[in-house]
This record gives sequence, C-alpha cells and structure tokens, in this order.
Amino acid sequence: MKLVVFDCDGTLIDSQHMIAAAMSHAFTKHEMEPLPREQVLSIVGLSLDEAIATLVPHVEAPKRDELTLAYKDAFFELRKRADLVEPLFEGARAALEGLYAIDHVLMGVATGKSQRGLRHALEAHGLGRYFMTLQTADDAPSKPHPEMLRRAIREAGVEPADTVLVGDTTYDMEMARAAGAYALGVDWGYHEVDTLRRAGAGKVLTHFDELLPALDRLWAAETPTG
Repeated sequence: MKLVVFDCDGTLIDSQHMIAAAMSHAFTKHEMEPLPREQVLSIVGLSLDEAIATLVPHVEAPKRDELTLAYKDAFFELRKRADLVEPLFEGARAALEGLYAIDHVLMGVATGKSQRGLRHALEAHGLGRYFMTLQTADDAPSKPHPEMLRRAIREAGVEPADTVLVGDTTYDMEMARAAGAYALGVDWGYHEVDTLRRAGAGKVLTHFDELLPALDRLWAAETPTG
C-alpha cells in the first residue's frame, strides 16, 4: 500500500484571502498595525499559536493568546461572507478522484488547521470521502515537527518509505523528510520554489495534472522488495 498525504491551505485549497483578512481583523481589533500580506502568508502551514508567535515574537504570550482568539473569531465570521471564498486549486478534485480509484493508494491530510476547521473546509468542497486519516494541530505539534505525518503513517499501516507528502511550504518538506517520507512540493502555494527545494522537495509540481504521473514514476523507480 501507498499513502499520499496532502497539506490543505495552499495545496488543496486557496485560503489566502480568508487568512489574510482574518489576521488583519485580529490585529486591528487589538490596535496593532496589520502585517504585510506576504508576511502573513509566509506562516501558513504552522499551527495558529505557532504562527502568531512567529509573526509577533516581541509580543508577550497573553497578548498573543488574545490575537489567536481574535483571529479565530474573525475567521468564523468571514466564512459567512459571500465575497470571501476558499476555492479548490485547479485540478485538485480530478487528482484526488484519480488517486481514490487506485486500490493500493490511501490518502490523508496533515494541516495546521484545527480539526473543526479542516472538516469544515473538506465538507464545503465535498472532499471528506477521499481521506482515511486527518491530522491537525489539535493532536500533534506544529509542522515541521514530524509527529503529524507519523500519526498518519501509523493510522494507514504503511511504511514511511511508502509515503508521499504533498505540500506548498518548507514546513511540509521538512516534516516529510524528518518522518522518512518523500517530499513533493507544489508551486501554486505560499512559499517560493527554491525554498521548497532547499527544504528537501524531491520534485516540485506546477499543476495538479502532474501529480499522478509523478507518483507513477516515483513508485516505478522503487526497488521491488520481497
């Protein structure tokens, strides 16, 4: 069996507008100057607590906790707005459907989102049926710590060497390498391609259409065992 684990934000779903807007609301609520959009997007993939701490390391912990709560509240409210959407990246659904049809392939998600946030995002797009394991920041340390991916591997009952992590950030690539999995980057997310390669990406995709052929080549190149 093979396991393919996807990051969510920036890989499957384009959530940048919601994330940037919610962070801006949180900072404004606490009379702080909103950060540049690029800086906010650079922390996508981390757990929320870790993301806030990375953005404002000079702010004391109690204030960071308030920002975290304000972000959660803002994100919840922004979901109700029709003008702010979290679309799937082009080709995502077809790629998932193609993998789902392969008997020896299992799929999962590993994300800095909460379990509630992830399930909401998947249900909004009708993606829940594709994944047999959902790993979030609720149950494991933030990326790039490998525990989130290790949990997915254990739940799937596969070996790390039979696992591929698909993601758009250096945190994803570092997590994959630390867990002993293959790191497959995508260039449509929030980190630059050269940083993905430096972080350990074995290959970087430019479109979801390339995913299945890339996996076919990767698995065909493996030395048979037994």
